[in-house]
Amino acid sequence: MSSDVGSPGFEARSPGDLAPQPPRGWLGGRGFARAALLAVVFVCAACGLVYELALVSLGSYLIGNTATQASIVLSVMVFAMGVGSLAAKPLQRHATIAFAVIELSLALLGGLSVMALYWAFAYLELYTPALVVVAFVLGLLIGAEIPLLMVLLQKIRRQDAGSAVADMFAVDYIGALVGGLCFPFLLLPWFGQLRGAIIVGLVNAVAGCFLVFVVFRRSLRPPVATMLGAGAAAVIVVLVAALVLSGRFEVTARQALFRDPIVAAERTPYQDIVITERQTSAGPDTRLFLNGDLQFSSIDEYRYHEALVHPAQIHPGDSVLILGGGDGLALREVLAYPDVRAATLVELDPEMISLARHDRRLRTLNRGSMSDPRATIVAADAFSWLRKSRQLYDVIIIDMPDPDESATAKLYSVEFYALAKAHLAVGGRMVVQAGSPYFAPRSFWCIVATLRAADLHTIPYHVDVPSFGDWGFVLASDSPVWPTMYQKHPPLRFLTEDVLTAATTFPKDRDKLDVPASTLMDPRILRYAQSEWSLY
Repeated sequence: MSSDVGSPGFEARSPGDLAPQPPRGWLGGRGFARAALLAVVFVCAACGLVYELALVSLGSYLIGNTATQASIVLSVMVFAMGVGSLAAKPLQRHATIAFAVIELSLALLGGLSVMALYWAFAYLELYTPALVVVAFVLGLLIGAEIPLLMVLLQKIRRQDAGSAVADMFAVDYIGALVGGLCFPFLLLPWFGQLRGAIIVGLVNAVAGCFLVFVVFRRSLRPPVATMLGAGAAAVIVVLVAALVLSGRFEVTARQALFRDPIVAAERTPYQDIVITERQTSAGPDTRLFLNGDLQFSSIDEYRYHEALVHPAQIHPGDSVLILGGGDGLALREVLAYPDVRAATLVELDPEMISLARHDRRLRTLNRGSMSDPRATIVAADAFSWLRKSRQLYDVIIIDMPDPDESATAKLYSVEFYALAKAHLAVGGRMVVQAGSPYFAPRSFWCIVATLRAADLHTIPYHVDVPSFGDWGFVLASDSPVWPTMYQKHPPLRFLTEDVLTAATTFPKDRDKLDVPASTLMDPRILRYAQSEWSLY
């Protein structure tokens, strides 16, 4: 700070103590300058946390494995923040200029971080290395902010170190709170990840420019102010251009991830929904992807859904609960029984429900099941919904996405299956999609073990679904039960009693594995699924 001695606005208050005074012309004087600086600290903290959350969220969408993505981002960024704080020490002599450069760099990189990582994932297949680099540089810049802001705060009004740190960090933590809440409740629903990050970058740039060019404008020499102004204008122009072109970029990059043309896409607070379609000799092949994972192909989905639903022996007058299955295809199979009294479907994502009801491709495949008067559609988390509901069902069908993310692993736990069992009527049956015993054998047999740990009798079985490969299911009940079909089942394209009998037989190299059950506190299924499906 010695380089500022003698500059306009500074005078010696006592021997050995040089205290800054706000230059003439500052609006509101010293009080305004201090309040403005703390407001900028607040905004910078909010922006910094949004950058962190955006990287974690993007990784969970593109890669899955939210816990690993969060660990990589947070650990790398926190480490880099420490490095950035140390690196800022030599810059304190020119705090105003250094802060301007760092803030503009942070706004540019933070605003474009999601776009850059999406590009690396779609075109280069270098997502994780790119994530580490981006997280480190962002952390480096964020870490350099506080030391420089502390110097600028002392320029306005010198105070003891403890009080200055308390003021700075109080505002910083409050800003982080606001940024953390704005990300899921404001930015994601209104703007999405790509545009949300760019908008935050613009806010970050404007806040930095306000502090430098309004509050500390007189500490900048004209040539320096001109250069910084040009840099600020360039950053804002780039971010605005990125915002304008973000829609086109997202469509192009997303298409690069899929073999077939994308005909519908929605990014919701819960997942990335993509529908593709191409013409084949057998007709249109419509495919649904959730967070990049294939959910079905219209060419052979009937094999999967017939094997999922009909071995539960649905009888006239039965009430049926479907957990998951927001595409309406399992519900279609249930409602094919004309005497089914009622069917309830619980799906987490309202946008998935809307697509299943209104998208002509899905509506054709599910035969309008989502609008059937016998069907009750509930948008809710299945785990929470089971805890509140008191209704009993004759058949429960659990058609959840694979347990390769923290959010879905709880739906394959002893606790979840025990909750589901409590909703089974006397003699009721439960069917669970259990992944592939061929590609993910530990995951498959872990689900079987978990159902048994919930005090359910189980019969595992598997069928061939060409778009998936060998796929497994588990029939469960509170009393011994064997997979069979009600004798008055509707016409089926694939499943017969002979096929179902053969499905209960596993070859020697795919026979039962002795693996422990998965619980909320020890989600073994998550570790198995992540290791096995990553190889696949």
